[in-house]
Amino acid sequence: MHVLIVGGGVVGLACAHALADRGAEVTVCEAGTLGGGSTGRAAGGIRTQFSTRVNVELSLASVPVWESFADEFGVDIDYRRSGYLFLARTEETAAAFRENVAMQTDAGAPSRVLSPAEAAEYLPELRTESFVAATFSAADGVADPHSAVQGYSDAVRAASVDVRTKTPVTDLARVGDGGGSVDAGATPDAGGWRAETPDGPIDADAVVVAAGAWSDRVAALAGVDLPLAPRRRQIAVVEPEGDLPADAPLTIDLDTGAYFRPEREGTAIVGGHFSETDPDVDPDRFDESMDVEWAVEATERADDAAAYFGPETRIRNGWAGLYAVTPDHHAILDEAAPGLVVAAGFSGHGFQHAPATGEAVADLCLGEDACEVDVSALSLDRFESGETLRERNVA
Repeated sequence: MHVLIVGGGVVGLACAHALADRGAEVTVCEAGTLGGGSTGRAAGGIRTQFSTRVNVELSLASVPVWESFADEFGVDIDYRRSGYLFLARTEETAAAFRENVAMQTDAGAPSRVLSPAEAAEYLPELRTESFVAATFSAADGVADPHSAVQGYSDAVRAASVDVRTKTPVTDLARVGDGGGSVDAGATPDAGGWRAETPDGPIDADAVVVAAGAWSDRVAALAGVDLPLAPRRRQIAVVEPEGDLPADAPLTIDLDTGAYFRPEREGTAIVGGHFSETDPDVDPDRFDESMDVEWAVEATERADDAAAYFGPETRIRNGWAGLYAVTPDHHAILDEAAPGLVVAAGFSGHGFQHAPATGEAVADLCLGEDACEVDVSALSLDRFESGETLRERNVA
């Protein structure tokens, strides 16, 4: 079986690795460079603290791969498990935290509810008077997305995957139907797809759309409509005024949307989306630089949570990337048309869920049932049926 994967970020490469490991012939087409899209601009978080079970299970299934990545792939991804600390300013948010932790622990995640005083044991300069509760999981952490791409790309090439960079897919058509698209409900008559590229056509038994914020455009080539919106998100690297411990958890002030974590050499990353508007952007033409005014606000909001980011904090640099956002902030993992599998719309969680996503996609392509996570809740038709999910732990 030959599978064409459109997209060479960490999700596409994880899919290629899982498929090749199960014996499939795999081609990866990436319009730019490997990891050059959203993966290369990710904050690198890996967490089990989500508000829906399917997201928790995708994380739990992915963590063992990240834990053993250096041994299995020969690349150190700088995986640091300092935990995630979620903060609640209101009783309503605290109540949701308690519900989340009950579900998370039932699924196997070691998260727990903390008082503000207990949370300060993990973050000494926490402004405890501003919060009513927190949650923490020592299973959570961060890793380097660039190194993960390197490890996956080395592994898939060693497995004879045909990796083609600077090779955009410009059309997708069912082989034998005589047109450039296929009805999502059609029955395949020739059992395959033809992808057009600048270097010529590629025939495949199945196609995986894993192009991040460009996935709706790729799927549209096959006549499939994805409810996916590219949204701009920013990160700033700062030199905190205070001494943020190197082992401090990634901290999310959920009611304000601000987050921060320590970075290398005494710096920190701050982020969050604070605007009341959140327009779609063109993934080919959005501003990749950081807005200074936004960085000032992000730093001030971080200081509202913990007294590390006072007026002497220096903003060093930053960047902007894209979330591929669905209406319910959950991925689409589904065979959206015969032989056309979608792995997109992770809404900022694609990096951390990539290993489990690869296994789920391999199941969908090969008709197998090896993945330990039931991803049926992430089908495309949930948006028509109204059976959508709600992920509340989004920053």
